[in-house]
This record gives sequence, C-alpha cells and structure tokens, in this order.
Amino acid sequence: MAEENQTLVTEFVLTGLTDHPKLQVPLFLVFLVIYLITMVGNLGLIALIWKDSHLHTPMYLFLSSLAFSDVCTSSSVTPRMLINFLTKDHRISLAECFTQFYFFCFSATAECFLLVVMAYDRYVAICNPLLYPVVMSNKLCTWLISIPYVIGILHSTIHVGLLFRLTFCRYSIINYFYCEITPLYAISCNDSSVNKLVLFIFAIFIQEFTFMSIIVSYARVLFAILKKKSEKGRSKAFSTCSAHLLSVSLFYGTLFLMYVLPGSGPDKYRDKVYSLFYTIIIPLLNPFIYSLRNKEVLDSLRKVVKK
Repeated sequence: MAEENQTLVTEFVLTGLTDHPKLQVPLFLVFLVIYLITMVGNLGLIALIWKDSHLHTPMYLFLSSLAFSDVCTSSSVTPRMLINFLTKDHRISLAECFTQFYFFCFSATAECFLLVVMAYDRYVAICNPLLYPVVMSNKLCTWLISIPYVIGILHSTIHVGLLFRLTFCRYSIINYFYCEITPLYAISCNDSSVNKLVLFIFAIFIQEFTFMSIIVSYARVLFAILKKKSEKGRSKAFSTCSAHLLSVSLFYGTLFLMYVLPGSGPDKYRDKVYSLFYTIIIPLLNPFIYSLRNKEVLDSLRKVVKK
C-alpha cells in the first residue's frame, strides 16, 4: 500500500495528435489559423446579433447561444493543444486535466440541447407561423436558452465528480490531444466500471433524446414545407432548415461514433479524428453554415461593413 501511494499520479502527459517532430510547427500554424477564424466567426456573429436590433428575435438569440457554446468548446481544447505543439513538456496537472474536460463536457452538452431548441423554434415558426409570436415569448426564450447551460453544468459536474473516485497510479500518459474522459478511464488503476456505465447511460440518453427530438421536429417541418404553395416560402424554409440539419449531422455523427456505437474505442487514431470534428472543425464551420445562407445576417453584416 505504501509503495502504491508513492506512485500516485498527480499530473499527466498528453501525447497530442502526433509525435513526429517535423509536423509540430505546420500543425501549430494550421490549428492556430483555425482557432482564430473560429473565434472571429463565432464572436463576430454574437456581436452582430446583439448590435442589430432587427436580429433580436428568438431564432438569432438561439444562434448566438450556439455560437457562445462553440467558443467554449474550441477554447477548452485548442489553446492547450497549440502550446503542446511548440513545447516538449506536454505535462498537465490533474486539476487542469479535470477542468479542461469539465468545460468541454459543459459546452458539448449545452450544444446538444441548443440544437433541439433551434429545431423546435423552426418547427413553431414554419408549422404555426401565426402563433409564433405568442408561443415564443421573451420568458420562454429565456428558459430555452438557460436550460441547456444548466443541464451542461449538471452533466459535467457528475462526470468530474465521479473522476475523483478514481486513482491514477500506474501510467501518466494520456494517448490524446486533450483530457478526454475515456482515455482517463483506461489509465485508472482502480475499477472504473461505474464511471463507464454512467458515461454510457448519459451518452445514450442525451444523444438519443436530443437527436430524435431534432429529427421529429424537422420531419414535421418538412411536411409543412411540402404543403406550402409559395415557391419562395419553400425555398427560404428549405435553406434555413438544411443549414441546421448539416450542422446537426456533422455534430451527432461524430458523437455517436465516439461514445455510443460499439467498437470505436480500441482505434485511438480514429477516435482522435472523431474528436477533432466535434471539438475544432464543427465550431469553425457553424457560424458560416448558419450565416452565409441567411439573408438577414448577411444584410446586417453589409450594413456594419458600410458603416
């Protein structure tokens, strides 16, 4: 027991994306550019929505909340990865590791439920346009924005709380580019079966529930669109919903492959690729997916540029 206590791990080593020396600087430059574009895109979208009073509608308030979630997701992972590209010391303390995962889990969970909220908003707007101003009251919008973040806080708190029941006394190397929870379970020196069970249950419930809610909402929206006689109305509705569905497909596709579908765990390289998508690539793409196909956002951007 004394010997085991002496070898308890208080810090970890992140292996990163690759250990090839010649790739470190090029990868640093690539991901630095991606991170800067992500920040400018998402923070710029938030600023644009809050500055233009014409965009102070539920749809755009939900969109700004999604952009904030993407900022949190990218910022929880990318800065540490950029530092590791330029330094040989890839150590991260246990507290830093748990904190990094906490903020990633918080923002990813909030994003799942924000996508549901946005799907519901489009359902009400397209299927019940006359009731939309009544249904989407200011009070309801506040609740629909707040609840995803509250759930995100609770979800991440549960997982990080359960991490404290584990000890790490055999290995300190995490074969990942950030503190992902499944590699932490792999290097735990005591039984992590309870943690794995809780992770699986929450992954199934959150991802399945939110994904099915989104699919049901957009299925009803699709039927409503097909009934529209106006070609212009159909085109606008399809444009808005197709952007949402593209974002949902990218986000949930990689989450399912990582956390729900069996057989994804052993292939560490494949898991890193999946993680790159939902931690770095999707936060980069979302502001462009939503804004470049949105006439109101583009018009507002043109006004700002002219000023």
